[in-house]
Formats: sequence, structure tokens, C-alpha cells
Amino acid sequence: MAWVNFETPFFSSGKARRAARLTGIPLTVKNITKTYIDMLRNPRCGYGANMNPCLDCHALMFRLAADMRKEEKFDFLFSGEVVGQRPMSQTKPSLRYVEKHSGAEGYILRPLSARLLLPTIPEQEGLVDRERLLDISGRGRKRQIELAASFGITDYPAPAGGCLLTDKGFSRRLRDLFDHQNRYPDRDLELLKYGRHLRIDGTHKIIVGRTKTDNDRILDLANPGRDMILHIEDIPGPVVLIPYGAPQDVTQEAASICAAYSNAKQGDSFAVSVRTAKGLETITVTRGLREKYARYQI
Repeated sequence: MAWVNFETPFFSSGKARRAARLTGIPLTVKNITKTYIDMLRNPRCGYGANMNPCLDCHALMFRLAADMRKEEKFDFLFSGEVVGQRPMSQTKPSLRYVEKHSGAEGYILRPLSARLLLPTIPEQEGLVDRERLLDISGRGRKRQIELAASFGITDYPAPAGGCLLTDKGFSRRLRDLFDHQNRYPDRDLELLKYGRHLRIDGTHKIIVGRTKTDNDRILDLANPGRDMILHIEDIPGPVVLIPYGAPQDVTQEAASICAAYSNAKQGDSFAVSVRTAKGLETITVTRGLREKYARYQI
């Protein structure tokens, strides 16, 4: 038996790695960002409330796992899904859709709810005893908690999501990225997690740090050879990033926004440092009202 977990900038393998350490079960982690983006641009079943393509996401993961099953000669796939636990992706029709588009039809076992579903091929062939499988359904987790306790498992994560594609704000930023770029480097996807994102025009946007963590991560992800980095010396305020640089008029506007989100006094004038591949320059601006820039907010 082995586990496989898939990761992208939208969801991580952190919980799976921790579970593998606690149980000693071998874990393979695969980054599937490029393949995932291809699906995410045009999911067959569309999206949920935001940019979450839950059914096609699950089908893709099972399809990739099915390829591994064939290569490694595993007997079947299994997951911890429960009928009715999630309203979009774990209804019986949804589970059936995922299996149909997985490339592993008949070989996906869902042990927690197996007795509510049709027998799988491994059950029919005697590899798995159906009578030992369960019939859990619904959104409650009492039986799962009791089952974990029976195995001596007490350390497990809370039953929450973790996929950024279900987040309204993140989804707006991702849609904007898709609308304005033809390529989606991992760096650009990671930047969607940090700061305020302001769309200046059809070509340029800026990212304004909100916290020290934001500022640090924006600097970590910045490419000094291609991006512009703005900040104010000696006054607490944001790091502002212009991905891939911009002409003078956009840079001037970004400097004004940098000032507006700083701790400088209203109406004061001061220099904003602008670092590019060519070196360091300064732009003098006056701190204005933040509300002036609300129209840019993504």
C-alpha cells in the first residue's frame, strides 16, 4: 500500500506529509501545476461558487493516479471520500462522474462508503472483503472519529478545506490573471496569495504588501532582473511590486499608491525608491487618499 498526493499553488501536500510521518505509510507527492492549469482554464463541468472545478479536479487526480497504478502494477485505487459529505463533489452522481472520467473505472474503492456504492472489480475478484467495508454517509464525522480512535489515531487535522480556489478573493485574482496573461509561471500564481492586487490597465498590475509577511514574501518572489520594486525609506509602509516592469506613467501611479498605503501623513511629500534591473531611482510623490485607488482593486 502507498499514498499519492498531488500539489499545486492552490493546495499543498502539508497534511498528507504529516499523516505519512505519523503512520509510516510511504507517500509520493507530485506537482501537477501545468496539467492542472490546462484543466482549470476550461473544466468540463464548470466551477463551483468560485474557481473551484471540484469534479474535474478529482477526475484529473484519479486519472494521474490510474497511470501510476498501471506503471507500478497496483491492484486498485482507494480514497477517503464519503457519500454526501460534500454537496458538490461527493454525491453519488458526482462520484460516478469522477470514476467515469478517471481512466480507472471499476478500480476506485471508497472504503468508508463502499456498501452504499456498486461493488468494485477488486471486491468482485475477492481482493477486498466487501463485508468489512463501511456504509458511512452524510456530513457528520462521528463515525470517522470513532473509527480513528479504534485504530489509536488521535492526531489528525480539522475537517476543513484548504483549496484556495474556493476563496472568493483569490478566485477574482486568478480570473484576472487568466484574462490578462497567456502564460502562468508558478511565481505569478504564488504571488496571488499575497498583498493587495490592483489592475492599473490591460497590461500592468501592481501588488501592494499589507503586512510584514506579505512584504517579505513579495520580495522573495520578485525577480530583480524583470520586476520593479518600490518602497519608502524610513517610513513604515508596503513593498509594491510591478511584475515585469512598467512605463513611467504606471510607475508614477504605483509610487503614489505606495505612499497612500504607508504610514506617512496625509499631504506630505517624500521620495519613493524604485529598484529595477538598471539600478535605483526615486520618485517624489504626495500622500493621497487610499479611496482614490479603489477602482483598481481586483
